[in-house]
Amino acid sequence: MKVSGSLTPRHFEVLHAIVQNYIETGEPVASRSIARKYPMSAASIRNMMADLLEEGYLSQPHTSAGRVPTERAYQSYARTLFGSRIIQAELDRLQLEMERAGSVEARIERSSKLLTEITRSFGIVAAIPTENQILDQVELLALPDRRILMVVITRDRMVRNKVIQIEDNVTQDELVSIRNYINYHFGGWMLPNIHRELKRRFELESAAYDAILRRVNLLYSNGLLDLGAMPEVHFDGAENLIGLDLHLTRERARELFRALEEKKRILHLLERFLESREGEPAIQVGLSEVHPSMSELSLIGVRFSLQGGLSAHLAVLGPMRMNYNRALSAVLHVGQAMKSAASQ
Repeated sequence: MKVSGSLTPRHFEVLHAIVQNYIETGEPVASRSIARKYPMSAASIRNMMADLLEEGYLSQPHTSAGRVPTERAYQSYARTLFGSRIIQAELDRLQLEMERAGSVEARIERSSKLLTEITRSFGIVAAIPTENQILDQVELLALPDRRILMVVITRDRMVRNKVIQIEDNVTQDELVSIRNYINYHFGGWMLPNIHRELKRRFELESAAYDAILRRVNLLYSNGLLDLGAMPEVHFDGAENLIGLDLHLTRERARELFRALEEKKRILHLLERFLESREGEPAIQVGLSEVHPSMSELSLIGVRFSLQGGLSAHLAVLGPMRMNYNRALSAVLHVGQAMKSAASQ
């Protein structure tokens, strides 16, 4: 039996031609189909296909049928595309769309729609806060019944708001003073540094005599600047998976769509498989470990760091027979456009 190291570059040329042929036709690939593209005899190609079958890159549904790529074959094929170049004209067009979107939330939604439109697959985009988010400003508004609306805006233009109820009466003028104190002293600071500095100030003896600082402490202890790490997630194109040859029973199809509606599962999918270096594409062929109904799906994605402490994850989810070149180009171009627009 051949060992994997005995496969030659020509074996992989043939393998990738088989994958491409199968993506285009959906039919098992015969040696004569590949022989038309290479100056080799059908017999030589059959021998190579036999080697690839032994090594687990191909399967043979029926004795007399052609060969079908396995997950391992798709993985090998997709990695040959990772040298795809960025096309400046396309990047400029997408960046203009991102700039028009304005806010991070709007850009995330627009990005997922763009991925779906370009690839005709399931587009996913998430902005995941990191510890290094930077405060832009806070706004505080007095509401009836001793309630306060706290609005926190970070440098990445994400807005979080929270309504709290306190026992003390705090006037709107006092809230303006607290807002001004926070914005003046901490605007432009990273949130962990603000937390450390505020705790230090609260512990000083002079804080007991500082009316504004006491009020700041009151709101801080009720969650002011406690943003948590709530990601912003958007996805589109589940309907594009309808009708694909995924060999799903009706129940499995329902399970797939239920799984795709769960943001928690989608986030797990992104965080688990987009662990490569920033800007470096990642691919996962076959997602059965995430959910049994995803066994015949592939994920191509990339992650970028955005200014202000966000990590952007972009991915395309589609069948194993998807157009990998188009999906890879889409995530790279849309991701770079989002990053460039955020730095403006």
